[in-house]
Amino acid sequence: MDRADEARTRAILDLQEGRGEVPLLDEAAALDVLRSARRIAVVGASPDRTRPSHSVMGYLLAQGYACVPVNPAVGEVLGVPAFPSLEAAAAASGPFDIVDVFRRPEHTPAIARAAVATGCGTLWLQLGVVDWEAARIAHDGGLGVVMDRCTAIEHRKLRSRP
Repeated sequence: MDRADEARTRAILDLQEGRGEVPLLDEAAALDVLRSARRIAVVGASPDRTRPSHSVMGYLLAQGYACVPVNPAVGEVLGVPAFPSLEAAAAASGPFDIVDVFRRPEHTPAIARAAVATGCGTLWLQLGVVDWEAARIAHDGGLGVVMDRCTAIEHRKLRSRP
């Protein structure tokens, strides 16, 4: 295991054991975010049907969320025009309630900075994406932070609760 793998493993263990560097939204708070959100930027959205970002964005669209794909390599995802950056997406349509991130951890600090700069509400790092630097940037910038949770899985919990 190289140093990067060791750092990722430590970060995941810290998250699982509640030893994080910044406070994260717990399950109840994450569900409240989903309950009140309307606009979601899906960073790393892919037109490839085999990618989790594709199926999650499709699910969120079907639930009535206004999702905007952010990916500089594609023109559209699920019929929705894509933007090359979070800044470009926010400039075109305003800030997002949730920035749902499907990128490797090393890309998340820059995404967190963009989320803060564009006035977004919550930085949501998907399952398997753990980065305490990004969490710190978002938290210090006034955003809520969810890490290592899937928006679609969490949303399904809303449907099963009164």
